[in-house]
Amino acid sequence: MDVRKADWRHRAMWSVLAGLLVVGCSSKAPAPAEEKPTSPTNRTTKTTEKPTPPIPRKRVSDRPSNHEGTVFVAEWHHIETGKTTMHRSPAAFKKDLERLYDAGFRPVTATEYLTGKMDLPPGATPVVMTFDDSNPSQFQLKEDGTVDPECGIGIWKAFAETHPDFPVHGTFYVLPDVMWGQPKSVKKKIAMLEEMGSELANHTVSHPILRKLSDDRAKAEIVDANARLRKFGVKGPISLALPFGVSPKNKGIVKGLIQKGELSAAFLVGANPAPAPGKISYPAVPRIQAYDGPYGLPEWLDKLEKGQVKVYVE
Repeated sequence: MDVRKADWRHRAMWSVLAGLLVVGCSSKAPAPAEEKPTSPTNRTTKTTEKPTPPIPRKRVSDRPSNHEGTVFVAEWHHIETGKTTMHRSPAAFKKDLERLYDAGFRPVTATEYLTGKMDLPPGATPVVMTFDDSNPSQFQLKEDGTVDPECGIGIWKAFAETHPDFPVHGTFYVLPDVMWGQPKSVKKKIAMLEEMGSELANHTVSHPILRKLSDDRAKAEIVDANARLRKFGVKGPISLALPFGVSPKNKGIVKGLIQKGELSAAFLVGANPAPAPGKISYPAVPRIQAYDGPYGLPEWLDKLEKGQVKVYVE
């Protein structure tokens, strides 16, 4: 092979390679594509779902709204057969519930009534269901811990199961040291009442005739009962049901406790509908006893049916 030719070929090949290296090193890499600024119109907007409007509550009655009308504050003591006006048989109590429901009443607590914060469907009329003295017939538990169907709460609870818009929302004016006759079950009963939407309230410690007591003793009966209720978890101003509907000789005692925020109002025993919320004349608020007789609950329901009484209507 001719050495000169081979040498020429090698030099030519190296020249080509050197040229390629120079070109490769001097050429710039392509610039990345420029990002276009995202304008608000180009951004993907998240659609905010509108909340589903609440289903309108069914109208309870054809009565027009009337926030100036009176309120039935009904009152029960013993839910058992007896000879006094303080006794209401289980059958009569069930009839009371049926008549109230059919007449367009729906239960509220005393606190809800006094504050005017009553959650009522249109056409409904409030009824404050109150129970005095914490008698055993109002609330009894069986050995297995379930509610006795023959007691007041048992009857109302069964009624509420078929009439869910008439729940067990009541106010129980208790004697804190003797609540419903089952000492070991007191805390459980209180928890059950609260879960159902009911409340405890003041009926003094020993149910005296307050007018016969000195000012100090009368005040102590009310204040000490409040203190016991606080231990059971009751908060805020507490309403008082006056024993026998009798005020202390010094009516300034109750008024003073209302002004201090310890009490919200004092309820009487009878004997007519109470004013509308916001029109209450403190300290005493009337109630209607549930018994068959003059000024009893059935008579007032009869008057309502005859158009002789104007009630609060939502």
